[in-house]
Amino acid sequence: MVNLIPKSPENELTNDQLLEETNRVLGKGNGKKQGKRFAVLLCADDSEYVKKKYGGYFGVFVRTLGEEGESWDVYRVAENEFPKEEELGMYDGFVITGSCSDAHSNDVWICKLVNLLRNLDSLKKKVLGICFGHQILGRALGGKIGRASSGWDIGLRTINLSSSSNKFISTLKIPSTLNIIECHQDEVLELPPKVEVIGRSNKTSVEMFRYGDHMMGIQGHPEYNTDILLHLIDRLLQKNFIVDAYANELRAKFMESRDPDKEAWRKLCVNFLKGRL
Repeated sequence: MVNLIPKSPENELTNDQLLEETNRVLGKGNGKKQGKRFAVLLCADDSEYVKKKYGGYFGVFVRTLGEEGESWDVYRVAENEFPKEEELGMYDGFVITGSCSDAHSNDVWICKLVNLLRNLDSLKKKVLGICFGHQILGRALGGKIGRASSGWDIGLRTINLSSSSNKFISTLKIPSTLNIIECHQDEVLELPPKVEVIGRSNKTSVEMFRYGDHMMGIQGHPEYNTDILLHLIDRLLQKNFIVDAYANELRAKFMESRDPDKEAWRKLCVNFLKGRL
């Protein structure tokens, strides 16, 4: 577990710059009282590129969701690093990341994560699941996860927020349709009755769901930018998940598309995670 809030870099940061920015955001050395505490449950390995440019996916998430004075930790659950049960109470919320693994598999760490999420549900902890995190959260709540019948969804997708979500997001003053970057081949196929679907697209029927006022899943990636997606397309090609022709098509199509609504997604995620909705 590490604690860090890195700067959003256009270029590689030195360790000294990273430490200086971390101390500034966390308010260390200025007498400020430390605020809320959150944990990222990291479900993927960082590529060398993402580590070098963004401080890993943990850095990407914290720059999207973190605010000054907060404390953020990371647990590399895909490497079997989990918070202890007695540590759960000290966190105000948890974020589950994307992954190359299948949320419907029975790998040891995935089953352990399902159990952890059920425990967090019983504690009514705030939990935000992104992509794989959205799927594994749906599984933990009793849903069915599997391969999407329509295949991969990579690129920009328009999400239609449901009319029932209007009350949920009315205070945020954001549009009822939002563009988001997607990169997945699995999806939530079925959710239990008490889970409310609050976002759909023309490709995926469960783009967003909400469970009570403490758990929310988003199939897309509010934390991604164009650079990260293009890097992921290259990684998927190298791992033979997709073929050259499809990769070239994706690059061309995405470069011609509109920008994702990153600020609206950030506002939605931050306000949910921090109990302002």
